[in-house]
Amino acid sequence: MNSPPFAPAVVLAIALSLATSAASVHEQEKHNVAAMKPGRDVAGARLEVDPTATAAVAVVERFSTALAAGDIERAVADLDPKVLILESGGVEKSRDEYLANHAKADPDFLKDAHVTLKHRSARASGDLAWVASESQIHAMKGADMMMIDSTETMVLRRNADGWKIVHIHWSSRRANR
Repeated sequence: MNSPPFAPAVVLAIALSLATSAASVHEQEKHNVAAMKPGRDVAGARLEVDPTATAAVAVVERFSTALAAGDIERAVADLDPKVLILESGGVEKSRDEYLANHAKADPDFLKDAHVTLKHRSARASGDLAWVASESQIHAMKGADMMMIDSTETMVLRRNADGWKIVHIHWSSRRANR
């Protein structure tokens, strides 16, 4: 029996429809808004941390955890007074400037977000260390869930009080689904 000339197009349309439906179901399962739990997940991250940078990484993690918990006082204790923060084209040139601006909005955003650390690398040399992190953030914007790919670089300097964050660069974009 001969197939009509449009049969391949119909088969392709049906296959695409089934694939789109399967992807939609997967998307709903994977990104179920009701199943999203706020917090930080670092367990599955790929880590490339030089042993000399372990203490600096602990400071970065303490800062991030305090910020997400809304404990601004504990978070900013890890910032050098002259910290330079770059984010989305903006600049904050001190701890006080950060406190007067983004320090209030960052915890508000993070309190209901789920942050999954994907990769972290860190190195230290003398009294300087850098920690680079890649994360995926699931956060609500109204009734919609946003998926954000986030990168973060922190530079720390060791002084008599231990490691302090002297530079942060945050960059993010909507994740490719």
